[in-house]
Amino acid sequence: MKFLSNKQSNVLMLILAFIGLNAILLNSCTASEKITSKSGAQLWGENCQRCHNTPSPATFSPEKWETVGMHMQSRALLTETEKEKIVEFLKQ
Repeated sequence: MKFLSNKQSNVLMLILAFIGLNAILLNSCTASEKITSKSGAQLWGENCQRCHNTPSPATFSPEKWETVGMHMQSRALLTETEKEKIVEFLKQ
């Protein structure tokens, strides 16, 4: 005894795949508490030192750190919040 035709079965599979994919994407887009609770100093140490020696915060002016932050956000795949925390730490 068959409950669904092949066409109905395919449609059901597509719907379930779509729902599953959306659930994964929505969860991956929200920042985890673990990351959002970190300080700018922690994020700076964890992210910037992965690729190069980190300069002293006194190396650049606050305005220059803003520019460096924008550049490194895309290079290090930082979120806006992470970039802002790091730049604020470096500007202090």
